[in-house]
Amino acid sequence: MSIEVNIHQALRHLTNKQAKVEVNGATVGECLNDLVRRFPGVKPKIFGKNGKLLNYVDIYVNMESSYPEELAKHVNDGDRLHITLIIAGG
Repeated sequence: MSIEVNIHQALRHLTNKQAKVEVNGATVGECLNDLVRRFPGVKPKIFGKNGKLLNYVDIYVNMESSYPEELAKHVNDGDRLHITLIIAGG
């Protein structure tokens, strides 16, 4: 199943500057694991040591938040994921 992942600009240096990456998987978690398999440097930027998404990472599926299912949310061929980093500062 082909899923397009839109990479947040702050992570693109870890994906060879690619803004979009095609991955495979039936759930958000499987898709992100495929992304991490290909670009291991992404893992500590989106996943905590417990294997869950970091609290400032949100994943959107076709422009809708994957919350509360998050990693277990089912995806379909042709869906688009967006990795969003919630960044605050002053």
